[in-house]
Amino acid sequence: MMLLHRALVLGLRQTSRLKSTPSRLCIQACSANDSFQPQSPRFTSGGNSSTGGWRAMGALLGLGAVLAYHDHRCKATQESPRIYTKEEVCSHKSPQTGIWVTLGSDVFDVTEFVDLHPGGPSKLMLAAGGPLEPYWALYAVHNQSHVRELLAQYKIGELSPEDSVAPTLETSDPYAEDPVRHPALKVNSQRPFNAEPPPELLTENYITPNSIFFTRNHLPVPNLDPETYHLHIVGAPGGHSLSLSLDDLRKFPKHEITVTVQCAGNRRSEMSQIKEVKGLEWRTGAISTARWAGARLCDVLAQAGHQLCETEAHVCFEGLDSDPTGTAYGASIPLVRALDPEAEVLLAYEMNGQPLPRDHGFPVRVVVPGVVGARHVKWLGRVSVETEESHSHWQRRDYKGFSPSVYWDTVDFDSAPSIQELPVQSAITEPQDGQTVDSGEVTIKGYAWSGGGRAVIRVDVSLDGGLTWQAAELDGEEQRPRKAWAWRLWQLQVPVPAGQKELNIVCKAVDDSYNVQPDTVAPIWNLRGVLSNAWHRVHVRVTP
Repeated sequence: MMLLHRALVLGLRQTSRLKSTPSRLCIQACSANDSFQPQSPRFTSGGNSSTGGWRAMGALLGLGAVLAYHDHRCKATQESPRIYTKEEVCSHKSPQTGIWVTLGSDVFDVTEFVDLHPGGPSKLMLAAGGPLEPYWALYAVHNQSHVRELLAQYKIGELSPEDSVAPTLETSDPYAEDPVRHPALKVNSQRPFNAEPPPELLTENYITPNSIFFTRNHLPVPNLDPETYHLHIVGAPGGHSLSLSLDDLRKFPKHEITVTVQCAGNRRSEMSQIKEVKGLEWRTGAISTARWAGARLCDVLAQAGHQLCETEAHVCFEGLDSDPTGTAYGASIPLVRALDPEAEVLLAYEMNGQPLPRDHGFPVRVVVPGVVGARHVKWLGRVSVETEESHSHWQRRDYKGFSPSVYWDTVDFDSAPSIQELPVQSAITEPQDGQTVDSGEVTIKGYAWSGGGRAVIRVDVSLDGGLTWQAAELDGEEQRPRKAWAWRLWQLQVPVPAGQKELNIVCKAVDDSYNVQPDTVAPIWNLRGVLSNAWHRVHVRVTP
């Protein structure tokens, strides 16, 4: 974010110097490729903690860095393209020689941009002296007009026609082997894939079918061979490390539990209505429930010699999904939770009686009951016990909550703890906002859940925006004290007040610690749009 801030400041400074110049900048088409035709810079929002950040950063860089390098662009547009061989491009891959890259048949000198790259200099340096396609394909947000417009300003020439055609985005696509998804899913991003079930399907069943369980991916889905898969467990001092095949894991006592998994960004779209946030525009469906089976993490850690210690310790998980730098998705939980048999943390290999689907972590994932979905690491490859929490970006620089007064220019991620247990939550799934309901009687349905194993004891529903309330009927499995890992579905059948032309339906849940949802979004707004659990509101019309 410091790089982003730096780029924006540079741009703003340049803007002040350009006040006396014509407002129309010299943004010309610098490429013979039609895909580089210029368009006005535009802001985009949404996306996940990865893609959302890239899109937002790209938008700001489209304003900041483009202005900052206005003179460079004007010069570039006045020069005729030169022809370079691939060998010449390959020889420019360090600050000393200059850093060149290609996209299609075009050659770019990005030396001056490397330090401003929103993903960090090291990510851009991976492509130094070669094509951008393999890296652009990882995050589809790159292939947008404002990003291409920025890149066009650094064009210095074209590849020799004698050289072979550069790889296309399609042939370099790391998502080409992603699994087929159910068409009912409402897609929030394709690359990486993130989607939620529609509300009307979400609460049809207490157990969410695998095919419509919400999907939260940060990177391409790895295609792992169960026959060669091994999970590495780093042993304790004096213990021994384990390398467990899938068959080895099945030799541990099998444990089954019903657990609701919720993304930290569930209902983020409601925060976006208050003020812009960075992240995928999840509605009410970034939550689902399944019956999970596998080995208890405490049993596996004990075999590797781990036990509770007097000092703070964390169990760090590393997935087998990774970006082009080899950086894997990672997260951690406190060791005290991992070793507690009552916490029922699983190394799961089954979901609803079937092997894990690929989108949900095949062959093995972590399931941490009562804890935010970001810690349920999928495609698990490595487990270790450390004195500090995971150094992963997704543990240290994401999935944290801040005051509404904090924004990207003032945020200090080290000042806030990583989200673990989530607050009490509920939402209405039927009827949906904007629908028309019959006069006479209306049936209202939804879900409610609270983190940390806290049971939902009541859901209150109002038809008049919160002036009067009625208690809904709770459905689903009975919840165990302190181990209420799964949601409660609820419904209320109630007469429509005579003469009403519209209803402002509201719901709020109460857990067994008497935590209750806040009434409005504004006081809990935060720059990442996480922990969105205000009263859920639906406005419907009533037929005469």
